[in-house]
Amino acid sequence: MDTALSILATPLGPLALTGTEAGLSAVTFLNEAAELTAPAAVPECLREGHRQLQAYFGRELREFALTYTPAFGTDFQRQVWQALLSVGYGRTASYREVARLLNNPKSVRAVGAANGQNPLAIVCPCHRIIGANGSLTGYAGGLHRKQWLLAFEQPTRQTGLF
Repeated sequence: MDTALSILATPLGPLALTGTEAGLSAVTFLNEAAELTAPAAVPECLREGHRQLQAYFGRELREFALTYTPAFGTDFQRQVWQALLSVGYGRTASYREVARLLNNPKSVRAVGAANGQNPLAIVCPCHRIIGANGSLTGYAGGLHRKQWLLAFEQPTRQTGLF
């Protein structure tokens, strides 16, 4: 299967979407100054990802319904990424809460490391994971983007997984 690439303009700068007919494999923030060399037309296999991300930024979508096929990740990382999907729109959870959800309360640091390797920015909501004291901690897209995304979801933001 050939991997397709497209670029989506967002309020946070361009996002690169990659995937195949099997599903979306990555959503990555690009540097504003990055030279964009994606095809002008959105490949068929990425159209739904584009549509749903546009709906998210338009405040019309709170939960993504996409097929994900990350190109990498250990079993543990994939378990963490799956757990992130349970942290709903407008909610935050701590790394400790995610570790407990995985029935592995001592894995807080490993959860943090896996969260940082999430290949699906926004759609797999790693931006909703915060420190136990409520502080914003690292974000691969930059803390300014994490802060923006949390503020964007703020009208309904609650803490805790459920």
